Amino acid sequence: MADITDIKAIVYTEKSLNLQEEGVIVVQTTPRVTKNSLKAIFQEYFGIKPLKVNSLRVKGKKKRFRGIEGKRPDSKKFYVKLPEDAKIESLSV
Repeated sequence: MADITDIKAIVYTEKSLNLQEEGVIVVQTTPRVTKNSLKAIFQEYFGIKPLKVNSLRVKGKKKRFRGIEGKRPDSKKFYVKLPEDAKIESLSV
């Protein structure tokens, strides 16, 4: 079961900030997190029941540094739609 430590970051890009105005938060997590476990995390830690959760799997890029090949870690992005009256003060910009 996933927990709050599986959330890596809240994504703050131009697109995600526009979505925040509509009540959607973009969250980057580890690949093992599912939609149901993310809903449970939001209910347990923030006290908010998300209306809708969409997921996007992001594969890590292959990179080369001084002739040594490496790979960035895989992750997942979730678009979490919150109710209109719900606000998470620690996440807003």
